[in-house]
Amino acid sequence: MSIFKGAGVAIVTPMKENGAVDYDQFKKLIEFQIENGTDAIIVCGTTGEASTLTHEEHLDAIKFCVDVVKKRIPVIAGTGSNCTETAIYLSTEAEKFGVDGLLIVSPYYNKATQNGLYAHFKKIAESVKLPIILYNVPGRTGCNILPATVVRLCQDVPNIVGVKEASGNISQVAELAALAKGTVDIYSGNDDQIVPILSLGGKGVISVLSNVAPRQAHDICQKYFDGEVEESCRMQLEALDVCHALFYEVNPIPVKKALTLMGMIDGYMRMPLSEMEEANAERLAKAMKAYGLI
Repeated sequence: MSIFKGAGVAIVTPMKENGAVDYDQFKKLIEFQIENGTDAIIVCGTTGEASTLTHEEHLDAIKFCVDVVKKRIPVIAGTGSNCTETAIYLSTEAEKFGVDGLLIVSPYYNKATQNGLYAHFKKIAESVKLPIILYNVPGRTGCNILPATVVRLCQDVPNIVGVKEASGNISQVAELAALAKGTVDIYSGNDDQIVPILSLGGKGVISVLSNVAPRQAHDICQKYFDGEVEESCRMQLEALDVCHALFYEVNPIPVKKALTLMGMIDGYMRMPLSEMEEANAERLAKAMKAYGLI
């Protein structure tokens, strides 16, 4: 059984001007997501700035999210690392908090071989009982988890159940679906490819768009599942300008700016991320207005 089906939000981690996590704003964002139909919350992923959180902050944010959600929807914790032992530590601690699953990114910077990736993910999975979604985002990690490796892991390791595919390569996703024959839960990691990946048998999306438009992202998936494919496609195309605007600069700079424009957070980030350039912020605001978000 899939951890979730539909649109899961890769939620931002709100911060104060001094860099501390703003838990008051975090709670508001979590409630906003649940009220607007988000199907799952993915906490402390790329969009959550996990790479600049200390281990203590990382785990505190995960526990806080679990405590606020109270099992109303699944909570999936990002606990990956380029160090296998660190990923095991974060994963085993997150399991104690009651998360429903884990999202494990491929080890960045190391550029492991496919055999190395297999051993890395297998060892992490064997340290916990939770279901695991692999996270393939070669544009950030410099490492591509090939379809054959994903299928091998899902078939050999019982609690590795799926993959967030953010390669942007729809041909690779098609190859994965063909090899998997239904044994891998495939989630789009790109908001402009939700419907294409659903058409290949995907289970949904782990979404940046959902931060600002949770109902719309949910409905794109739900309409497709309900057989309203044409309407789902129309909604996907209608959202394209905003999807692209949320990546005018590196994620999560634009989505934090978008949430600031919506009055939901103060928009602070940790270095090396920086304030969005004025020209890009204006383009983002224009796309958001056209989509009805502000």
